[in-house]
Amino acid sequence: MLSNVATSLLRTTARRSTPAVVASALLGPVRNLNVHEHVSMELMNEHGIATPQGYVAFTPEESEDIYANKMNNPTDLVIKAQVLSGGRGLGTFKNGFYGGVHVISSAAEAKEYAAQMLGQELLTKQNPKGILCNRVYLMEKMNIKNEMYLSLLMDRATGGPVMVGSPRGGTSIEDVAKTNPELIFTENIDVMEGLTTEATERMASNLGLEAGSDTHKKAVDVMTNLYGMFIKCDCTQLEINPLAESPDGDIMVCDAKVNFDDNAQFRNKEIHEKRDTTQEDIREVEASKYDLNYIGLDGNIGCMVNGAGLAMSTMDIISIKGGSPANFLDVGGGATEEQVTKAFEILNADDKVKAILVNIFGGIMKCDVIAGGIIAAANNIGLEKPLVVRLEGTNVDAAQKLIKDSGIEVTLADNLEDAAEKAVALA
Repeated sequence: MLSNVATSLLRTTARRSTPAVVASALLGPVRNLNVHEHVSMELMNEHGIATPQGYVAFTPEESEDIYANKMNNPTDLVIKAQVLSGGRGLGTFKNGFYGGVHVISSAAEAKEYAAQMLGQELLTKQNPKGILCNRVYLMEKMNIKNEMYLSLLMDRATGGPVMVGSPRGGTSIEDVAKTNPELIFTENIDVMEGLTTEATERMASNLGLEAGSDTHKKAVDVMTNLYGMFIKCDCTQLEINPLAESPDGDIMVCDAKVNFDDNAQFRNKEIHEKRDTTQEDIREVEASKYDLNYIGLDGNIGCMVNGAGLAMSTMDIISIKGGSPANFLDVGGGATEEQVTKAFEILNADDKVKAILVNIFGGIMKCDVIAGGIIAAANNIGLEKPLVVRLEGTNVDAAQKLIKDSGIEVTLADNLEDAAEKAVALA
């Protein structure tokens, strides 16, 4: 059976759904930078890791030029839509064009296919509502003898990095874990010691490469360089699928997904400057600028709370009362009036939000600061949604007086249950 470590890692790798994201938010405002495939490939090359030759294009004309000139009119190339979503190959663009990954055989096709992809939203299994494609990646088409899977991840269970591999790559690793768990192999890494030669040699053998062969040695070298990149670039995830063996015995990364720790942005500013915010929820992008922990959901009741646990319980009771939360928004324990005002701006601008519920338990976060933010938001931007406020804790009396004296329309609630009932009724 799959070990507990591997299971947790594969779940982390596989899940991109709202529940998993909300669960991660319980840990605080952790945002892991996700970059495009072409950026990942460039970083691989910088760290001595072989990848197919490739170039990124932002226009159909650039795509045509890359095929004809930079790649010297090869027999064929692969053109890939650059969107931050899995399942690109089986996706459909909103203009009806099928597939985000194609093999092309001429400069004219490079221009034609790029024109069909660029500026269009690609609907995938992970992003059924669509995600904008604003660049394409033209990549050398490889002859592949063998496809393997390899990833480096941070594992909470062991408190450090872990390497996960499988001889069965080029397909969904989650499916492999489900149908053939004996083909998933893990190597726990002591972050102080680093990735050992013994661990890389074991993994290379587990990937099906013959010990002592040149290919086996090349795989060991790739793993060593990947781990060097993982540490130096402050990666939280480095997933390669497939890690390919060529007919000549070379080992090459043919596709990669890399995430980076935002808390280490100061160490890797050049990487973080490559963030593509067009691939993200604009509300989450705005919230991150003010250090607010925001995650958009599908309901119609906007929530603003302090503390992840309180946020989860607030969403739960809204659901119990027959409503549906529109977001997870945690202002934290030390929010300023400016942050609170910005939080209201985000909620107020969301067309799906029909009512706003503020649930604050004042400890470090004082209730009068929240009240000040509510009043400032109402005066500066004009709160257009019905507003239900439940305050408890430090300076609650002063906060309630501020709100009552302000003249703004607010429904005050005595407790969380009362607040949820009122918000559901107003939504």
